[in-house]
Amino acid sequence: MDSDADHDVVIVGAGAAGIGAARTLAGRGLKLLLVDALDRIGGRAHSIRFGDWAVDLGCGYLHSAERNGWAAIGEGLGFTIDRSDPGWDRQYRDLGFPAEDQREAGAAFDAFVARLRADPPASDRAADALLPGSPWNAYAEALSAYINGTDLAQVSVRDYLAYDAAASEANWRVREGYGALIGAALPEGIAVRLGCPVTTIDHGGPVIRLETDAGTIRAARVIVTVPTSVLASGALAFRPALDDRREAAAALPLGLADKVFLAVDRPGEVPCDVHLIGNPHSAETGSYQLQPMGLPLVEGFFGGRAAAMIERIGQAGAAAFAIEELAALLGNDIRDRLTPLGGSAWAATRWIEGSYSHAMPGMADRRAALAAPVDDRIFFAGEACSASDFSTAHGALDTGIAAARAALATLLPSPFSPPPPDR
Repeated sequence: MDSDADHDVVIVGAGAAGIGAARTLAGRGLKLLLVDALDRIGGRAHSIRFGDWAVDLGCGYLHSAERNGWAAIGEGLGFTIDRSDPGWDRQYRDLGFPAEDQREAGAAFDAFVARLRADPPASDRAADALLPGSPWNAYAEALSAYINGTDLAQVSVRDYLAYDAAASEANWRVREGYGALIGAALPEGIAVRLGCPVTTIDHGGPVIRLETDAGTIRAARVIVTVPTSVLASGALAFRPALDDRREAAAALPLGLADKVFLAVDRPGEVPCDVHLIGNPHSAETGSYQLQPMGLPLVEGFFGGRAAAMIERIGQAGAAAFAIEELAALLGNDIRDRLTPLGGSAWAATRWIEGSYSHAMPGMADRRAALAAPVDDRIFFAGEACSASDFSTAHGALDTGIAAARAALATLLPSPFSPPPPDR
């Protein structure tokens, strides 16, 4: 380590990517520091408790679970992995969505994806593959809201297909909370500073200087894992400027996904682990899990325009909207049996301001541009840096591991140095 540096490696951002980097660098005899602007570990992974129940305000599913690194980490830490099928492809009792309509909607979306593959629009704009006048275009937009956090007009075809080709159908849950798992995965012995926003990274001299409200931190290497929203806005600036990174981040904006939780009275009379889409003919509708993992609550999931709408109307309005949609499907009696518990508002969350990234049309290559290291001293990680697992916690984990390995290679350049372990 340079004698003027306080730390060998500073990791900026304590979300899934930052934890992955920390796990890879731990036990190497390096002086490490993990800093985050928030007052907690986890970033966009955030579990909270309602009494004995853990719920996730952010990422909640182990997507592509059979190859998701968090599944093995969770089991190693004693967390309970629930492998039950979330049932997203079927409507409970066909309520408000007759079986024939479900088949037609599913076929229309499958045909849309097939057109993206076989004859992608020259614009690289996913919406341009919709059939004009199709009765299921709103359904496709609702799915895009859940998958991408935004409308299809804002989605790169190349980017969407990269994710689609890599993803599997295995979607598991962590009973104690995905966010709780990610927080518990931080290795012991690593220094952590929370509530400590890094506002400038000055890499113009032999030692990198990170400016914070609490003073300057000096580092030999830095791994940056903050959301693209923070990079694009300049809330975290670089000196000398890294305009190409800021432009890449702006081309990979965060979509929006939010949740609303409702407690269920007399849970024995409500089915467990079933799914409902509120209105399959609207792009602004909720996706509801009834009593997931047997918990006495409803988890409402909103994406894109619907998520922006529930943030505008606030928690009380969001709960009322969800109850209205559920009453239209389950009957008016359900109104008196659902009590608002709370939810998320990621767009309004300082230092995050969104949910997960999508590439704008024509901008899929910006993921590699964002992930490229700077002078082998500054390294980038996070879900937006993943070529095909973006928008997921395991994509963030894998990029954090890769960035840490790259940084480690510059600190321990000997070819005889053992590779970092897969922790």
